[in-house]
Amino acid sequence: MSALVAAARAPAYPAEIVGVFSNRPDAPGLALARAAGLATEVRSHGDFASRDAFDAALDAVLNEWRAEIVCLAGFMRLLTPGFVEKWSGRMINIHPSLLPAFKGLGTHARALAEGAKIHGATVHFVTPELDGGKIILQSQVKVLPGDTPATLAARVLAEEHRIYPLALAMLARGRVTLEPPHHPN
Repeated sequence: MSALVAAARAPAYPAEIVGVFSNRPDAPGLALARAAGLATEVRSHGDFASRDAFDAALDAVLNEWRAEIVCLAGFMRLLTPGFVEKWSGRMINIHPSLLPAFKGLGTHARALAEGAKIHGATVHFVTPELDGGKIILQSQVKVLPGDTPATLAARVLAEEHRIYPLALAMLARGRVTLEPPHHPN
């Protein structure tokens, strides 16, 4: 999130950050967003009777902000298929692995345990399948001898900060879409 906010400060950047939403009131990104003068909203998922109700509240905030694109960053909640469908092609996520490898959590430890030589980060469209959407950008890092999950995570995070703003810019400029290109017969 911090990388997206920093990138959007540049006058030529094609997207504006209109707000930061979290389901955790203690999320560090909220303070950063407030310091940057951005709108922030918090809705604890525990306050809602169902995932559908929480997603409806999230959608209401996004509509109030007139958001056009949703960028997930450290948002560790599975979204309902209805919400994902509503934002289809307009919602992206950053994941700390070279998808389709190491979907889900614990990516760095799993990469080390499996002896991966290359690891990295992926920006992808959000679809109902966890970490299964069309890939927009990826960046590789070498796994070094003596790496721990923490040292590997730090190098991957640096790449996440580099490629997430690039991917958002590509989407905002219409240079990437979820749909395959249409080829007339």
